[in-house]
Amino acid sequence: MKTAIARLLVALSLTALVSFAADITGKWSGQVPGRDGQTREQILNLKSDGTTVTGTVSGGRGGDAEIKEGKISGDDVSFVVIRNFGGNEMKINYKGKVTGNEIKFNVGAGERTYDFVAKKQ
Repeated sequence: MKTAIARLLVALSLTALVSFAADITGKWSGQVPGRDGQTREQILNLKSDGTTVTGTVSGGRGGDAEIKEGKISGDDVSFVVIRNFGGNEMKINYKGKVTGNEIKFNVGAGERTYDFVAKKQ
């Protein structure tokens, strides 16, 4: 009996975690810093389904890129985008914190990192 109750509590806890994940579904945009000091707009089309995040990131030199390994837990979101630069694949890691209609991202590609804020459109 105690084991059944413990299992039920664990299942309810996991369900609660999924239900408390922020819904980030929609179009987001932000100004991303460039190497030359200029900024460029980046558009994120995101879809959250439970703890999974899918969608695309556009605004880069390579056009739209599919989101991979997308996860959301509470207000923390993370995903990876693979870009191809001159025949070399680069894995770009996005980690963000959702606050209302904004996501504050830290983005890392190799040794280069930068921060930007995406706002829901």
